Amino acid sequence: MTKFAELTEDLALQLKAIVGEDDIQYGEGVNEDYSHDEMPIYGAKMPQAVVFPENTEEVAAIMKLCYDNDIPVTVRGAGTGLVGGSTPLAGGVVLCTMNMNKILEYDMRNLNVRIQPGVRLCDLAADALEHDLLYPPDPGEKTGSVGGNVSTNAGGMRAVKYGTTRDYVMAMTVVLPTGEILEVGRAVNKTSSGYSLLHMIIGSEGTLAVITELTMKLVPNPQANTSFILPFENIDAAIRTVPEIKLAGLGPQSIEFMERDIVDASAVYLGKSVFPTEIDGREAGAYILVTLDGNDPEEIFQRAEKLVEVADANGAYDVLVVDHAAEKEAVWAARSAFLTVIEADSDLLDEMDVVVPVDSIADFLHYIYGVGEELGVRIRSFGHAGDGNLHIYCAGNDIPVDEFLAKSTKVMEAAYAKCAELRGQVSGEHGIGHAKKKYLHESVGDTAINLMAGIKKVFDPKGLLNPGKICTDL
Repeated sequence: MTKFAELTEDLALQLKAIVGEDDIQYGEGVNEDYSHDEMPIYGAKMPQAVVFPENTEEVAAIMKLCYDNDIPVTVRGAGTGLVGGSTPLAGGVVLCTMNMNKILEYDMRNLNVRIQPGVRLCDLAADALEHDLLYPPDPGEKTGSVGGNVSTNAGGMRAVKYGTTRDYVMAMTVVLPTGEILEVGRAVNKTSSGYSLLHMIIGSEGTLAVITELTMKLVPNPQANTSFILPFENIDAAIRTVPEIKLAGLGPQSIEFMERDIVDASAVYLGKSVFPTEIDGREAGAYILVTLDGNDPEEIFQRAEKLVEVADANGAYDVLVVDHAAEKEAVWAARSAFLTVIEADSDLLDEMDVVVPVDSIADFLHYIYGVGEELGVRIRSFGHAGDGNLHIYCAGNDIPVDEFLAKSTKVMEAAYAKCAELRGQVSGEHGIGHAKKKYLHESVGDTAINLMAGIKKVFDPKGLLNPGKICTDL
């Protein structure tokens, strides 16, 4: 690996000439926010400069300058990551794409849209709806950039029906570490044309190339959707129902799970309760939230009747229909607030987003709660029941950071070992960054890691692009 060089004042002036005086932070003028992502517990490192290019040509010029002078570059979008993926471990330059935020062109006949990577997920989703189209990927952090979503292959709540971000990327323009501009993929629906460089770059977390333009697939917007709250006695009963819902041919848009603990905390945080806690004198301990969508409300109603049958057969206390706009807004606001609630309740957090087979969710949760109890660490959880993606948090209050990290590390080690035993994966949507490298290595083994490192070296011979992430060390 190349020995990294320091960014000199002369090189900083050359960067300023590329992006303009208003689009660079240098030296003491660098904002501390660019030293970490949303999980600063995984460490921070100040870059020497942050640049905000506006187009592919500026990115290419930045990368060529840095490549020729051995300056490390870390690509960053909105900074909403949770695994230290955009932390500039080697210092150098942070290349922030958030000025590249234009929705460039819709192709209505071929159902796609061309955008820059700094477009926020919430803005793309809203704009597509203005064209009566749906951008299906629905990660929980709506202010994240689409480029960041592509870089981590973000999933979200609608993955059970529509798939993940990967399934909606048709083509990209990228800049290689050398500054070369490359187009990968095409705006077509099928390909059998050699190695898929497109899919190699998707999910690579900014370690192979800088994404500067994206062509994203869209679908016609379903004209109706209804959500249903299914309260259960406990998490075992709730999760046991999920495969039955999927096997019933209902085509659910999403199937979320949540336990009473997080529902109560969300009610306190929001100042209102939207999930029933007592049904006919029985206390609910866990919930499934199911959404069905389609173009025909009557057809959705017919599927809902089947959902009621499945729910009754599996011990649901009730099936509560969430159909009016205000009700939907309240329920999904409560669901979307779960992470915010956990953050508000906790001085310290560590997290994982393992994915396990759907029928193993309850087993995994019971196991990790037991580990947390043994170690004296509070475990909070919620997640995507339909695809087995679990969001598990170690939460700490009134505890020194070093002590918390020591305990949370033991929880993580036990959790990832259990995940491997259940034939799961380290991350379902957050990615690896530098925080989860050890667990990825343990999960996939030396051969796979060496192959990843070999791919990295082909794209980035000097190791300058987002160094220290996924499969490489500093």
